[in-house]
Amino acid sequence: MDIICVGQTTWEGDYQKAIVQLCCELAVRHRVLYVDYQHTAKDWLMGALGRQKDVPVRKIARLESPLTTKPGEQGSTVHVWQPPMMLPINALPTAAHDRLHSLNMTRLLAGMRGVMNQLGFRNPIVINGFHPVLGVPMLGQLNEAATIYYCFDEMAAAPWMRQHGLRYEREFLRRVDAVVTTSEALLQKKSELQANAFCVKNGVNFELFHQVRALIDQHPPTRPVVGYLGSADSRVDIDLVEHCVKTMPDVTFQFVGEVREPTITSRLGTYPNVTFTPPHKPEQLPTLLAGWSATMIPFVCNPHTYTIYPLKINEYLAGGLPVVSTPFSILDDFTGIVSMAETPEAFANALRHALTDQSPERIQARIDMARANSWAHRAKEFEAVFEQVLSGKLIMN
Repeated sequence: MDIICVGQTTWEGDYQKAIVQLCCELAVRHRVLYVDYQHTAKDWLMGALGRQKDVPVRKIARLESPLTTKPGEQGSTVHVWQPPMMLPINALPTAAHDRLHSLNMTRLLAGMRGVMNQLGFRNPIVINGFHPVLGVPMLGQLNEAATIYYCFDEMAAAPWMRQHGLRYEREFLRRVDAVVTTSEALLQKKSELQANAFCVKNGVNFELFHQVRALIDQHPPTRPVVGYLGSADSRVDIDLVEHCVKTMPDVTFQFVGEVREPTITSRLGTYPNVTFTPPHKPEQLPTLLAGWSATMIPFVCNPHTYTIYPLKINEYLAGGLPVVSTPFSILDDFTGIVSMAETPEAFANALRHALTDQSPERIQARIDMARANSWAHRAKEFEAVFEQVLSGKLIMN
């Protein structure tokens, strides 16, 4: 089967991306083409001037081939194509945006058809990775067998997309063949506009994060460290974390990843037992996590976080690490494995217990949970959706 995945994130980067992990697993049994992030003329200029990192300046300018191959799982490969330069239109009002968007789409679709011919792709399944602004004008333009909307966030909570994304998403949901969400809460919401709705939750690169356990067994942590992996942004309950930091001065709290909410560093950075570590490549993470004794997901409880199924939960568990989380979302799958605590006092108490919750049986239970949630398993769940879509057994819109 030929699969084209259209993403709104870059293939490369310093953190694990659901859409990239899924493509790597699907490539084991299918031919996969990933349409990379659509850089604008502004991005290109800033990259050429050295003011914006990780912009593939030469590929965008077609001084290098825009089509490359990246390693998938089990020796497979994924074709990754860099689109041509786009006009920067996201901040424009509706009428101007839509006029110029049609020009962008003409360039994008022409390029996609060219690379499809080059690779011999015919009647592909198109997976649109949370980018309905591209998805709507792409419908029916690639001789596709079906289009599936892969929705892994709430559009209203995505400030860089919601201005135009909300109205495009409503139309896209009504017209696609199916929608796949990454959480039960998103499934409830998106099924209101698309009857053919499925939930395939985020997975984990089990082999990568399971390395943490071997490293810990070789060199157990010598001091208590509670870790947080990923972007630290408005989802983090700063009051809750600050209470834990203040009442557990003998414990180090380490944040690994980009800090997007300045208040986190201004308030927590003054404490001697809080450290901030910049983002690392995925393959570098096991060494960092091996220094932790417990982990946390201290998210606020609000309508946005309610729709989240966090990648980090299974990444923590794959290393056998205890996890303490607020009850921000529907996480019933982890009952008995992950400790839930809502108040600052309860969260601190749960962390204290987690630091001692290190029996071989508990460690193995966490690892077994993560193994069952691997991306290899999630890819098979996605393939089951393919089968239903192509068999014609779905509800007609």
